[in-house]
Amino acid sequence: MPLAAAAAAVAACPSPIGLTRPLCRIEAHPRRRRRFRSEASSSASAPAPAAVDEGGGAGPCPVVRFDMADFTVADRVNVGLHGRSDEMIFEATVCDPSSELYGSTVVLRQLKSLQAKRRGRRALEVLKKLARRQMMYHSYALQVHGYIAPCNAVEEEDVPLVLVHGYHGSHSLRHWLQLSDWLPTLEATLALDEEQVRRVGDDSVGGPAVTRQLRLIRILMRDLLIGVNYLHSHGLAHTELRLENVHVSPIDKHVKVGILGNAADFHDNDPSSSTTAINNDRRKMMIAFDMRCVGFIMAKMVLRELMDSSTFFKFKSFLTKGNDPSCLREFLLPTLCQNSTSGNIGLQMLDRQWGAGWNLLALLLATKPEERISCVDALRHPFLCGPKWRINPSANLIRWSLGSTAVRMAEDYIYGHHQRRRLAYFVELMEVLNPNLRTQNWIHLLPGRWRLLYCTGRHIGLTLRQPSPRVLISDVYLTVSSESVDPVFSLTSDTGFRIMPESNWPHDKSGTEGLLFVTTSARIAAGRIYIKEQDSEESRVTSSRSSRRYLHGKWGKVSQMKELPSSLPTVSIAAMDEIDVSMSCDSSLNVNSAQNVLQEIRTQTPPEMFDLTKIVCGTYIDARLMILRGVNGSALLFTRANPTSDP
Repeated sequence: MPLAAAAAAVAACPSPIGLTRPLCRIEAHPRRRRRFRSEASSSASAPAPAAVDEGGGAGPCPVVRFDMADFTVADRVNVGLHGRSDEMIFEATVCDPSSELYGSTVVLRQLKSLQAKRRGRRALEVLKKLARRQMMYHSYALQVHGYIAPCNAVEEEDVPLVLVHGYHGSHSLRHWLQLSDWLPTLEATLALDEEQVRRVGDDSVGGPAVTRQLRLIRILMRDLLIGVNYLHSHGLAHTELRLENVHVSPIDKHVKVGILGNAADFHDNDPSSSTTAINNDRRKMMIAFDMRCVGFIMAKMVLRELMDSSTFFKFKSFLTKGNDPSCLREFLLPTLCQNSTSGNIGLQMLDRQWGAGWNLLALLLATKPEERISCVDALRHPFLCGPKWRINPSANLIRWSLGSTAVRMAEDYIYGHHQRRRLAYFVELMEVLNPNLRTQNWIHLLPGRWRLLYCTGRHIGLTLRQPSPRVLISDVYLTVSSESVDPVFSLTSDTGFRIMPESNWPHDKSGTEGLLFVTTSARIAAGRIYIKEQDSEESRVTSSRSSRRYLHGKWGKVSQMKELPSSLPTVSIAAMDEIDVSMSCDSSLNVNSAQNVLQEIRTQTPPEMFDLTKIVCGTYIDARLMILRGVNGSALLFTRANPTSDP
């Protein structure tokens, strides 16, 4: 739209529908400067006049009606404030000397369609509702100064409505993150100093890229959560939280949420359904929706790969299909590690503090709305507090930390005895803190596809041996499916392998692909495992001392127990049918070669995965991890692998 035509349309704009008399009227007096006089509307269809803030944020009437002559419109369109197809956004300068905004830059948002004008009127109503605390509103939301309409205009549906709101730079948060030098630019914009850094728990400025980005994301997330909590505490939900609607102001260094044109009240205005229960349900659903949007913002800020629309679509589809968000790490790991020579920075940030970032992301994106974390609890989460603020973690968070640490340790190929001993301690503590002790929990959580991550009894994969043939194990999975209403399951172990050429196998890992399948049926029942039944008195005392010392250290707040219990509640897994073994390979093998390959696979994999009847019980399970025990006492650590794990 040409600028002259846009200005003419703005000048012809009437009062917004529903505001038959302006909340604040500007009257021109000849031969003297204009002055502002506020009039309260007495029309039944108009909203109540905005209240004046009684505290430190008190100021003039928050909604003012302007004239087009009060502005000098710039010769460019502002494209950074997320304009829609039915909106036109211009930068302008206030040229009226009698205005308190004289000389300041504002943004004129021209709303043309009926839906856009409805959003504009809604933004004015929200400003009126939040006028009692203008300081908080101005700090964490784009400020709306008023609207443009001549006094003698008659309402017409085809005349656009123009909002006048504050200018906080031409970039949304999405534009900031897409800059090549976004990190130093945002740090300079926020003017981070030692005091700002201490607020988020970090005691140094600069440092490695991971620390710098984590500090910046903590500042942005905490500011965003404070602003969203401000809306929730006033009975409003934003409903449109996304990167395009979030801005960083270089003036007051605050994160601003966009125009509150689609803000919704928690309480239904319908008198027939105005009950406490319905209002509470409506409030919980709206808060949960906003928190899910905050989770998407956090995911995009931390994991830059999600800025790509196709990758984010797969990420969102994973959640839409009902998959548990606690399995996001397993789902995103192939994408995050792709083309990464020094490690993905986003993955490192979420893995810090024993996986606290993944925990917060899972709580924000929980499948059930009632399980999503609130703004206040999110502000107290260890991921956003940092090491300087001591937060007493809950038992659920400590379970998560134990599991995350065990996963990260198991992802490294472990050779040292001290590493294996530490991982065995983690497995024992996880078994003690098993949140799902009943068989009914296992019936619900057990079905699915699980990837074998670690076995305390045997290393998985190649060793220093030089067998013939050379077989490389890729992934080992255990698939559990329910066969009937009874607790009877079908267990299928599939092992991927590759037969490499013997001459150049240290340097050339290509070869013939193959799969080994082992299938049987099993029934589960309640049981117990006695972990100290056959220990001597001396070993029992040694185990008690070591467990007490370990529990009183990093994980001392998990439980008040002085030693590990002598027995644990488990589920007993009893095989019912004979096992069925089959192997497929891309190339033809003779009988002797097939037997040699099969023998090498048995040597490199735990015996429980080749003979499923050797799995006797399960000792730990949640949405993402599972621990099974074999007949020889070895523990197998599994992580849930979703069918769509290849994004």
